[in-house]
Amino acid sequence: MSDEAQLEFVREDPEGFQDFRDVLSDYAPQIESLATQLGQNPQSATLIGDLFRLMHTIKGDAGLCRVMFVVPYAHALEGLLARLRSGELVYQEVMGDVLLLVLDRLELVMGQIASARQVDRVQMQTLLEALRSLETLPAPSVTASCARLVAAMVGAQGKSEAPAASTSGASKVLTRQQDMLLFRTLALQLEQRMPEFVGRTERNLRLALEVNRQAGNWVDAEQLEAAIYMHDVGMMFLPEALWLKTGSISDDERRLMVLHPAWVAGLLGRMPGWEEAALMVMQHHETPDGEGYPYGLVAGEICQGARILALVDAFEAVMLKHAHRGQRRSMLRAAAELNAADDQFERAWLDPFNQVVRRMLEQAAQ
Repeated sequence: MSDEAQLEFVREDPEGFQDFRDVLSDYAPQIESLATQLGQNPQSATLIGDLFRLMHTIKGDAGLCRVMFVVPYAHALEGLLARLRSGELVYQEVMGDVLLLVLDRLELVMGQIASARQVDRVQMQTLLEALRSLETLPAPSVTASCARLVAAMVGAQGKSEAPAASTSGASKVLTRQQDMLLFRTLALQLEQRMPEFVGRTERNLRLALEVNRQAGNWVDAEQLEAAIYMHDVGMMFLPEALWLKTGSISDDERRLMVLHPAWVAGLLGRMPGWEEAALMVMQHHETPDGEGYPYGLVAGEICQGARILALVDAFEAVMLKHAHRGQRRSMLRAAAELNAADDQFERAWLDPFNQVVRRMLEQAAQ
């Protein structure tokens, strides 16, 4: 019998079915909590073990309650977690996204069954095949495959009723979602290299988008988001001892360091539709006085997105430097330093930046 034939989306035991629905809704917050903790400590054998055992329990409960169609999905997720537990893979946040989204989808399917609505068997079989592939894919391919799977699950809202002519447009949208998830995954991988980096991606993104909105959305928000995720990813191409170095660097090390924007800008530039983001990444270390790198551009030659990125990047760096002062004082110190460096940042962006930071300080004081 084929796998698809075995997936019978039915209530074999109505009472057991409802019991399992209730139990699964209780498990989801536990998995989300463990995934969040793993994001901060991705190599914790204890957390990975807890997550593995929880998924094993879900699979066992599904069998006991005769909700048999859940078993192969739980088994496939258990296989992914087994690779983490063995040390073959290192946990990435997108893996937690997969766990939670699959459980959400199963809860949705059980709701459809309970209300006698039709389940999209083809979609569910495709999902199962994608999950099973995560058990056998080469380790370097797993994270990107998880990102594609998340993009497909987020983008798939059932069968489209739009005319066939719109298919190419939908495909482009899905491709861009997949690209963005890949960019975010790479940014989060960079975060894992230093404890103080954890959370910087979301902080930078929130600040950049708020500054852009405050200024009247001068910059395309999607391109800006991609640039925020990718602007420092090129650092991972450098020797780790160099970009994790806390002291001063030599002239040779500096010459190597200034290459990192070009590496990622080149990658983005070869991906259709991300040319603006590529330019932002390339120019985010340029300064209006012409003293930046890699080209020594002056004010009028630097794109607007790169100017936002430069502000946000510098603000985060100074915040980290003064983190021991507490959030409010480190924010005040960072804002003061940026405003004092008027040869590095343009007033047209400092003004909306200051308004956003002022609101952040007011919120922090509440």
